[in-house]
Amino acid sequence: MARPKGMSARAKLTLSYVGLLIIAGLLLMAVVWVFLLRYVPEHAVNIPVPVPGGEGGEPNSEPPPELFIPGRDDLWEAFWPKALLAMAGLLAFGLVGGWLLAGRMLSPLARITDATRKASAGSLSHRVNLAGRGDEFRELADAFDAMLARIEAQVGEQRRFAANASHELRTPLAITQSLLDVARKDPDRDVEQLLERLHAVNARAIALTEALLTLSRAEQRPLLGEEVDLSLIAEEAVETLLALAEKRGVTVEVLGNAAPAVGSRALLLQLATNLLHNAIVHNLPEGGSVQVTTSADAGSAKLRVENTGEPINPQDIAMLTEPFQRGTGRIRADQAGVGLGLAIARSITQAHDGTLTLAPRPEGGLSVIARLPLPQ
Repeated sequence: MARPKGMSARAKLTLSYVGLLIIAGLLLMAVVWVFLLRYVPEHAVNIPVPVPGGEGGEPNSEPPPELFIPGRDDLWEAFWPKALLAMAGLLAFGLVGGWLLAGRMLSPLARITDATRKASAGSLSHRVNLAGRGDEFRELADAFDAMLARIEAQVGEQRRFAANASHELRTPLAITQSLLDVARKDPDRDVEQLLERLHAVNARAIALTEALLTLSRAEQRPLLGEEVDLSLIAEEAVETLLALAEKRGVTVEVLGNAAPAVGSRALLLQLATNLLHNAIVHNLPEGGSVQVTTSADAGSAKLRVENTGEPINPQDIAMLTEPFQRGTGRIRADQAGVGLGLAIARSITQAHDGTLTLAPRPEGGLSVIARLPLPQ
């Protein structure tokens, strides 16, 4: 927003310092003047000073000396020129000292302003990094640096997401185009086989698009929150995916007590479903198991999903919640997925002011814990 040029903060602080200094000087002089008036007569007087003479001595022919006591008018005439000089000195000292002091005090603000301009120009890697003991300016600088770091991380994540999403969406379109080109050039094409392949590719594109829409909705904070029980949510998710678990030979066990939380029931059901689906799909080829546990303690409701599977490198854990990131060795040929299940789960958890923690199990597989705040 365009603003008319005004007085700088440094000039305002300088004038404030000068004003306070002048007022303090005037008050001091006023106090001195009032106290002097109490002991000064209204008019000047001369008081003779007696001179003691010796016994039998000659009387002194000179007039006795007199003590001059100035009056208030005399004192005022002697006082006000010195007072003006003192006030002029205070004014000069206040202007110079106030200007230097204000510049020193506002120098951190100038660095923060410079960093803000660089950030608005696109340089998110710049930091203020104010040294010294903590004060209001350094707290502001630290908060600004933390904000820049978070924005830089989010921008980088969005750029990676856009690139990965473009790549993932381009893949089914490229496959469709190749199938159509081959079918056009082949007069003896198998129409049924072509339609089946196109149907599979189109179904994957639809699933990917729906997952992207779900991720977009999950990143928005739910406007209306209702109290839900995560244990009931977990049981509903198990019932929904029980057929998939039986098909893959995975046993699912549900344990735990009531775990109340506040939020969108639809999104929390999506959270439980995604975690359970991920645990079923990325499991052992035979004899796998999944354990779903709910509990409420330490001020949070917890949904824990643990599954058996191949050992996971701890360095790969942080990548599993990134969009389109699939852990090496965790992909089955019959169910690769779109790589958004855990990313959606993380976004839903964050939208409910919760946290999602992933940890590899020592015997293989993954343990995922979603913590949500308890109702107030």
